[in-house]
Amino acid sequence: MNIKTGDTVMVIAGNRIKDVGRTGKVLKVMPKEERVVVQGRAMVIRHTKPRQQGQQGGRIEKEGTIHVSNVMLVCPSCKRPTRVGHDFVDGKDGKKIKVRVCKNCGKKID
Repeated sequence: MNIKTGDTVMVIAGNRIKDVGRTGKVLKVMPKEERVVVQGRAMVIRHTKPRQQGQQGGRIEKEGTIHVSNVMLVCPSCKRPTRVGHDFVDGKDGKKIKVRVCKNCGKKID
């Protein structure tokens, strides 16, 4: 996956039309399901029952998941949504390290 926890992403598609075009920080990445949780986006409401005497039930609003194809990474240097490329740079011990690269400005993202 080209998206990592802590990245800023823009929602580009989805069934929640009010979230399209808005940005948020990635809180959790689920590579097996190909989904991400974005802070403040795709909010869902969970109805809870009181489980014990004196406990209060109610509605809890939390972030839902978004398919990774419906978000686009926002480059930290040019501040625009971008596709992600990959490049190899020299690291310690002369080994090559794979890094993410912005397709708009060409700068490293990692």
